[in-house]
Amino acid sequence: MADSSAHGFDGLRLSHWRPQRRDDGVLVLYFDRADTAVNAFSQDALIELGSALERIALDPPKALVIASGKAGGFIAGADLKEFQEFDRKGTVNDAIRRGQDTFQRLAELPCPTVAAIHGFCMGGGTELALACRYRVASTDASTRIGLPEVQLGIFPGWGGSARLPRLVGAPAAMDMMLTGRALGAKAARAIGLVDALAEPAILVDTAAALALKGTTRPFKQRALGWLTNTFPARKLLAPQMRKQVARKAPKAFYPAPYALISTWEHSGGKPIGARLDAERRAVVKLASTPTARNLIRIFFLTERLKALGKGESGIHRVHVVGAGVMGGDIAAFAAYKGFTVTLQDREQRFIDAALQRAQTLFEKKVKDAGKRPAVAARLKSDLDGAGIPEADLVIEAIIENPEAKRDLYQAVEPRMKADALLATNTSSIPLDELRPHIARPAQFAGLHYFNPVAQMPLVEIIRHDGMAPETERRLAAFCKALGKFPVPVAGTPGFLVNRVLFPYMLEAATAYAEGIPGPAIDKAATRFGMPMGPIELLDTVGLDVAASVGKELAPFLGLDVPAALATVEAGKRGKKDGQGIYKWENGKAAKPDLPAGFVAPDDLEDRLILPLLNEAVACLHDGVVSDADLLDAGVIFGTGFAPFRGGPIQHIRAVGADALLARLEALRTKYGERFAPRAGWDNPVLREPVA
Repeated sequence: MADSSAHGFDGLRLSHWRPQRRDDGVLVLYFDRADTAVNAFSQDALIELGSALERIALDPPKALVIASGKAGGFIAGADLKEFQEFDRKGTVNDAIRRGQDTFQRLAELPCPTVAAIHGFCMGGGTELALACRYRVASTDASTRIGLPEVQLGIFPGWGGSARLPRLVGAPAAMDMMLTGRALGAKAARAIGLVDALAEPAILVDTAAALALKGTTRPFKQRALGWLTNTFPARKLLAPQMRKQVARKAPKAFYPAPYALISTWEHSGGKPIGARLDAERRAVVKLASTPTARNLIRIFFLTERLKALGKGESGIHRVHVVGAGVMGGDIAAFAAYKGFTVTLQDREQRFIDAALQRAQTLFEKKVKDAGKRPAVAARLKSDLDGAGIPEADLVIEAIIENPEAKRDLYQAVEPRMKADALLATNTSSIPLDELRPHIARPAQFAGLHYFNPVAQMPLVEIIRHDGMAPETERRLAAFCKALGKFPVPVAGTPGFLVNRVLFPYMLEAATAYAEGIPGPAIDKAATRFGMPMGPIELLDTVGLDVAASVGKELAPFLGLDVPAALATVEAGKRGKKDGQGIYKWENGKAAKPDLPAGFVAPDDLEDRLILPLLNEAVACLHDGVVSDADLLDAGVIFGTGFAPFRGGPIQHIRAVGADALLARLEALRTKYGERFAPRAGWDNPVLREPVA
């Protein structure tokens, strides 16, 4: 705790804020939250800031600069653990009002104020910056400014939604808040969110100089800020915003963006006090919704997954064997993320096709065309496997055939470095079937990616009894370096994601074989909240891949595979061939219209979703993952399972395990033993109260 009397704060003892008066009369207030590596607003930090601002208002300096006392970033936002506690206690309204009042006190100071932003500036950090008169941002690539609250089921509640539209204009402001997208320093400068840019070393000096000199925003920006918030503009723009949001986020599932639009539409032209009141009322209401509670829970699950990858992997060079869609994309993505990658296959033509796909990825991901050649150079064709002896990690991604994989390992392993890891991207084969004859089983694991590799955030790390804990740790760190979430799972058939997903997709194929149209099946799933229907998903994954997984999983789960999946016609494997269950045009499924007067069966949604939940319960019972939270995280990030429902186990808790058991039994009576409850429904975890 620092005594601030030397800085004109007589008697005021601050734990989280460090005032420093400069020779030019500017006061710099550094936020340096005690006992944490990252600045996030706790209520203590807010209360201290309020006290400091009261003192500043009584004896104003020439100007005030607010900066971070941490090297890594400005402010990450509010302390979400505290927010969860306020929700449990019913005190969210008080917490939001405190933040609003503190930042309004900052906005009303009689001296110029500047936020000096370096590194991440998110949520409450951006809202503090908006309450300042000016903002200066560091030119460092790490500087990102955003308001991501909509991703947590709420929207900015400490004045962000009240101030940003007036500053940068409603279209740019609402785009930031409705998407949760963060902007780099240059992009923030372009829309008028920041007033100046500076090198990190002179950031505070630049902020102090700007505060003393002042600046006038361009007329166009000031006009846009006024014009787009007028009554006619709000009435014109709000319906367009709702239409855009509805394409991706149904109101019944995700109420926050609609509440944000409505709050702005009805209060955007009022004085700041009224805008803050409207903002607070709306956010308090959203905070108590199941969607917000589940999305905040998912945020903490992502933090847990990131923590699994802490430390260095020791992996710099990667060799991938198998240049098909998965292998080629695994190699390309690793190269994009900075690894040196060699790609091998039995024929050069397969490698060439993968390299061509990689160029498409680099063109999409690397915006600066001048940097693309360097990224592409990290991915090298390697027909003869010359990269194997240099690789820190060898990833096998060949056909789903245990014998072929074992033969490959016997050829590859003797050429590998002593400390190199060998991983398989098998999607369903148990690792006990693959590890015979492996000389170093401790360094062998599964590394199961999902398609499309560049988009799906999850990688399953597949364990077996002979695997060393250090192998799992290194692979988790490798996944983190890729920007992926690692989930350790047991090496049983299907692992976690495919095992949970398979009964769901199998029931969809069964319903389709019975004559229920594919679009009706897909609609039932998306109405539940799945990102894509199971029939479209079968085509996307590939009917051949689904059939291969089915051969491994159907006997294990005691399920029958419909003829549509048992035999796949050449050239009709799905999206990759342009024809599967659906015809595919320009990468999109051309779904036929439903027959006139068709009405989907009332139990169609249950037929699809309950097998998934049933298998999730069995996975938890069988110890496929260590706990319910990891299961929910794995299924959400591996399948896209309705995030607002919090994952399969959280959904079971919310609906009631006994109620779902009764619905399973009804389906069992009507359709047969495939709906029999699996072992594990008596687990007390399923009956825990929903957090």
